[in-house]
Amino acid sequence: MQAAPPPSSRPPVSWQEGLAEVRRQSTLADAALPAEIAFLAAHGIAPTLLREASLRAAASGVAADVFLLRNGLVGETTFYRALAMELGLPFTLSPRLSRHARYPESLLAGLAPLYGMQGFAAAPSGPSLAWLLGHRNRAAGKLVVTTPSALRRAAMRASSRAIAHEGANALCEAAPDLSIRDGLDARQVATLSALSGLLAYGGISAPSATLAFLAASLSPIFFTAVTLRLAAVLLRIPVSPARPEARLEDAALPVYTIIAPLYREQRIATRLVAALSRLDYPAAKLDIKFVLEADDPETPAALAKVPMPGFVEVIVAPPGQPRTKPRALNIALPLARGLYTVVYDAEDVPDPGQLRQAVSAFASARPDTACLQARLTIDNTDDTWLTRLFTIEYAVLFDVFNPGLAEIGSPVALGGTSNHFRTTLLRRAHGWDAWNVTEDADLGIRLARLGYRVLDLPSSTFEEAPGTLRAWMNQRTRWMKGFMQTGICHFRHPLRTAAQLGPWGFLSALALTWGTVLSALGFPLLTGLFVAARLASVSQRTSLLDLASGVLFVTGLAAILLPAMAALRRRRLWRLGPWVPLLPFYYLLVSAAAWRGLWEVTREPFRWNKTSHGLARTSRSGWLQKHQASADETTSLNTAAP
Repeated sequence: MQAAPPPSSRPPVSWQEGLAEVRRQSTLADAALPAEIAFLAAHGIAPTLLREASLRAAASGVAADVFLLRNGLVGETTFYRALAMELGLPFTLSPRLSRHARYPESLLAGLAPLYGMQGFAAAPSGPSLAWLLGHRNRAAGKLVVTTPSALRRAAMRASSRAIAHEGANALCEAAPDLSIRDGLDARQVATLSALSGLLAYGGISAPSATLAFLAASLSPIFFTAVTLRLAAVLLRIPVSPARPEARLEDAALPVYTIIAPLYREQRIATRLVAALSRLDYPAAKLDIKFVLEADDPETPAALAKVPMPGFVEVIVAPPGQPRTKPRALNIALPLARGLYTVVYDAEDVPDPGQLRQAVSAFASARPDTACLQARLTIDNTDDTWLTRLFTIEYAVLFDVFNPGLAEIGSPVALGGTSNHFRTTLLRRAHGWDAWNVTEDADLGIRLARLGYRVLDLPSSTFEEAPGTLRAWMNQRTRWMKGFMQTGICHFRHPLRTAAQLGPWGFLSALALTWGTVLSALGFPLLTGLFVAARLASVSQRTSLLDLASGVLFVTGLAAILLPAMAALRRRRLWRLGPWVPLLPFYYLLVSAAAWRGLWEVTREPFRWNKTSHGLARTSRSGWLQKHQASADETTSLNTAAP
């Protein structure tokens, strides 16, 4: 009797049977894949890659095709070319769209009418892609497949005028009183003219009485500003969270939009890509939009030299006026897919956990919390004497003053970056005012007027400060001009603003806008008056005006020095302590910038003084050196490549 073969052995099979078995296993594997990626197995994409992506997509809570593309596992062109082949449809990277294509609806839907209404250009994803694959017979002769990037470029070309107009004027047309586009209204012009005439007449006929009247009129604003700064010192607000938040599972995280306007940032654009790539957030749930300008070929050329992550979209804003950062933000905002939206500047290096921290903070905040302001801190502190003083100023603003304002429920003049918004509330507020050159401060006051709250987010973002006096002066002139614009805009109808903000909120907003401007403009004058009063008091009796100027000078000096010391303690930057006594001289430079801003607001109100980045020589975070080493390594590899 013949022995039976071992259980582990199998009889030989023919090659035809082996091929049939491979096909059967492939069919079973494809059947287990989501429809939106299963078709790729027949077009050269490894089934093992597709299965792994499917599992990880399910764990992240996103569609499998989104996971593939956002993580860069399959190129966008490769994916959609394969889709076109699978459906038997034409494929193009240069669709010409009809002027009836709707922005942003067509892009968000991934479907736009072609020129001449001869079908539609389609770049479907997620459920719409799965539906199309299941109803492919309906698409024949009606669709041309393209990529989302190509569809976006085509939509920008087809609707460039409408997009540019909307980006510049959406707020102005929806709520004219909340925009600075039209400048001073007739009532403000008449009031300003009358006050100027009275002060000029009084200054000639009764200078002492006029000065006393002016001081008495402005002292509530100044004393409110001083009180806010000193009160913020007394609040115990840590730089980082008291205890770490519980880490959320990737599936529980929402899509997060990041908008980064880039204009002539070729020196630093690739560093931003690296900084955002290190964020501790699932790539499939990142929706990053770089907004470039049409007349800036250098920045896209710099970006083309590095591999672009699949979660980054490049948007080229249509030409238009005003040429400002908020206009670029407004053009990207309609395309935001995230539950939350954050703004970063080109030079920013946010803490890797900042987005997760913001998600947790929003989850525990009241529904009317529209914005979380993260802490901005200077990276290139040791470049020059100016960057050291700038570091102290930023530490005061973002580690002491703004967190204090948020804690007591005051309006907050936002910083220009690392503002995290609930996207729906940001849209409800009509985005940014494209005509305001400090759109951040303006938006902070507007949110308060609309009944929304701004809270502090104890997470740091490193920024680059201008290292030369010329660059600093141009930037600060724009800031002071923007604060003037914000004051003009939000106090056109003071009674209405007071009713919206309440008495305390009204005084705070007044101090944050006109208080900032007037204290900067008057700093040299008030200092001179105090010195003159001290000298005069030696030989004559002290007047009430002398006493008031003395009190204001002393409290104002305390409001400069005490918050600075508190900020250095919180940031653990005691080595900058010897620079604190120089702050009054630093504020003389701020005063010069305020006077320049006053000139510009009457001559070139919407001119945007661009600040150049990528010039830092030192780095507190060490990120500058790390990125430079990485860039040098990449350059070396590219040079050595055949």
